[in-house]
Amino acid sequence: QVQLVESGGGLVQTGGALRLSCAASERTFSSLTMGWFRQTPGKEREFVASITWTGGSTYYADSVKGRFTISRDNAKNMVYLQMNSLKPEDTAVYYCARAAKRGNTDNLEDYAYWGQGTQVTVSS
Repeated sequence: QVQLVESGGGLVQTGGALRLSCAASERTFSSLTMGWFRQTPGKEREFVASITWTGGSTYYADSVKGRFTISRDNAKNMVYLQMNSLKPEDTAVYYCARAAKRGNTDNLEDYAYWGQGTQVTVSS
């Protein structure tokens, strides 16, 4: 069974930074695309970033481009999301997800497994 566990969320001021981590307990982790999504109450879960299995290709939502960086360490079964220049509108529960395919994708339906989420709150 695939398990994804996020960590690193918290409270930060506008302009601050946080680094989210996602630990995957699955031996096929390294062969598939990983992504980060976020969700606020009453809204649909939205795509943030994805990274292909080699780490050579990344894809970002326009809202975070230039501020967030996704990376992965296949040897450790880890995915990271470095979030800089945080804004109050970045406040959400952030989810790590494993896709059922290898290419970058922002389609929620392409992701088969999800973590439990970690709360990020950016104060103004």
